[in-house]
Amino acid sequence: MSEKTGEETYREMYRTMVRIRRYEEKTAELFAAGELPGFIHLYVGQEAMAAGVMAALRPTDHITSTHRGHGHCIAKGVEMKYMMAENMGKETGCCKGRGGSMHIADFTKGMLGANGIIGAGFPLGIGAALASKIRGIDEVTVVMAGDGAAEQGTSHEAINLASIWKLPVVFVIEDNMYGMGMPSWPVPGDPRKSKNIRNLGDRGGAYGIPGVTIDGNDPIAVYETVREAVKRAREEGIPSIIHLLGCRQRGHFEGDAEYYRSKEISEECKKRDPIPRFKKVLRDRGILTEEEARKIDEEVGKEVEEAVEFGRKSPYPKPETAFEYVFG
Repeated sequence: MSEKTGEETYREMYRTMVRIRRYEEKTAELFAAGELPGFIHLYVGQEAMAAGVMAALRPTDHITSTHRGHGHCIAKGVEMKYMMAENMGKETGCCKGRGGSMHIADFTKGMLGANGIIGAGFPLGIGAALASKIRGIDEVTVVMAGDGAAEQGTSHEAINLASIWKLPVVFVIEDNMYGMGMPSWPVPGDPRKSKNIRNLGDRGGAYGIPGVTIDGNDPIAVYETVREAVKRAREEGIPSIIHLLGCRQRGHFEGDAEYYRSKEISEECKKRDPIPRFKKVLRDRGILTEEEARKIDEEVGKEVEEAVEFGRKSPYPKPETAFEYVFG
């Protein structure tokens, strides 16, 4: 099978970003209407990160995810209809309705699971990478984590072990400016901070591995940086830290009043929207026309509506199966 050209990859990345956005917009709508249970954490504004990262992976590679994992799932190839059913708590969902939004997993796609525990993806990720190394399988694991998770003890322990054991793993820190309500770095009018270092990529030197901080709203930069790191991990067993700077356009969760950030900062995030920015880049390079972009919007809109219909028509799990798929 021939390798995709750069233009083909970029077009696919744009479609992925639109698919994530439309799915999340519909999810917000359904949650507000009372159709989705539990907590919902949306990925709106961070689409370039997931699209760029996953484009650099093979289908057989693995990822661990976070409570804000819908974008990761979609970009890694998990089908929307099974995700939507899972969010609705239906039997046809990825995890048979047992996991919900924060715990979607699809091992057939290398998606080892979203996780409601902050920082839990780090030890899970290096476990998967260690398994690949021991078994001699040509696979790489990417740990997707937020800036808040980067301050957990699990992150430091996992990165240290990955460096010592030379594991095929890449640590991607998605910095969306806030770990719930705490700024990852002082913002105008708010002197609070959670760390004394701005660029988390600089931490790589402390573990003896490469580290870099880049613009997470630039999907091409994300793709090229992650591709290089994945190649290094696959061929040499050298882990990397990739710190992506961006911001989320919605609250930490749906229903969040966002008292911790000003309207000005929220509006600034929307101005930095990666989708129209990437669309313009592709248009200027002659890679994507307005007609092609419109067609993508139409196709994705139909796909999302079909996923909703699938979820609505799916049955709920039977009460007598409540203790099935429970492990301890």
